[in-house]
Amino acid sequence: MTNNTMVEEAENNKVVERKEVIPLLTPFNMGKFNLSHRIVLAPLTRTRSYNFVAQSHAALYYSQRTSKGGLLIGEASGVSETAQGYPNTPGIWTREQVEAWKPIVRVVHEKGGIFFCQLWHAGRVSNYAYQPGGQPPISSTNKPVQKEGSSTKYPPPRRLRTDEIPKIVNDFIMAAKNAIEAGFDGVEIHGANGYLLDQFLKDKVNDRDDKYGGSLENRCRFPLKVVKAVADEIGANKVGVRLSPFADYCDCGDSDPQGLGIYMAQSLNKLGILYCHVIEPRMHTMFDQSKTNSSLLPMRKAFNGTFIVAGGYNRSEGNRVIASGGADLVAYGRLFLANPDLPKRFELNAELNKVDRSTFYNNDPVVGYTDYPFLENDS
Repeated sequence: MTNNTMVEEAENNKVVERKEVIPLLTPFNMGKFNLSHRIVLAPLTRTRSYNFVAQSHAALYYSQRTSKGGLLIGEASGVSETAQGYPNTPGIWTREQVEAWKPIVRVVHEKGGIFFCQLWHAGRVSNYAYQPGGQPPISSTNKPVQKEGSSTKYPPPRRLRTDEIPKIVNDFIMAAKNAIEAGFDGVEIHGANGYLLDQFLKDKVNDRDDKYGGSLENRCRFPLKVVKAVADEIGANKVGVRLSPFADYCDCGDSDPQGLGIYMAQSLNKLGILYCHVIEPRMHTMFDQSKTNSSLLPMRKAFNGTFIVAGGYNRSEGNRVIASGGADLVAYGRLFLANPDLPKRFELNAELNKVDRSTFYNNDPVVGYTDYPFLENDS
């Protein structure tokens, strides 16, 4: 080997060493799932599942956002006929719904993605039109949602009786079994955003005087029963939970969010579940960030499994939270919605498509859904 060749090789090695390590694009083992990067598709309601059945256009939507070894969390899917709170959201409680999900899950798997189904019950964030027989929606309370400045009116719910709780737990079990039958790799139990399980967790809403209300332990009892039952049915290594202790979505806040978050993290440890997915304190309301001194670090330290954070992250913040050990994975909602090739754009630090909020919840099978351009199609 000549001196010139040796010098050239040394210079090439330096270039390789200088190549930027992008924390978000490093691999991670989430239990038995080998992820190729840390960027997760967050669960996003898209209201394009007509008559509560997932549609064929969802196959293209999820396929577009699939990368080999990437984790996708599907949109909130109702666990029973009392679970729905919005029009055109999918369910996972009937045979037709299970069959409709199968080809959607298949295309994600064909591209090497890992796909979890989010199991959801809206509770009082619903109205009579979505309930069987026009009945009131169910909740921990009979107090209706009070959303200042919102044109949406929610009727008073019906407080679940103590003896009805096992039936709801069973609805989650059956939905989890259905999700696995549909081909999903696992399920995420939706315990966030002001929906049914959150209505039990939060002391601003839960005004019960039975064993499911009052103390912190009592308020967490029903959500933890759901998690345990689902984990026992399909395996804890296929179960994640989403929480938002600091949020006040749908008039659902708590007086001690840090205490609630840590208690739930410690309790979930005992159940051995795969991951905990938590919304950042800065996302106190659904779409806008606010300044806060609160942090998810105590929850992160309390939970032994994979820790996923979500809520207003961009590329640099995502890299920072992974590099600092603040999280294992980062879930992206609006950025992933508007940029189906988000991992590639983050790798290249490429410009991002702008999000069009006006099409978030329309019912069009293409516009604002599958028509966001990929990098190679950008002009």
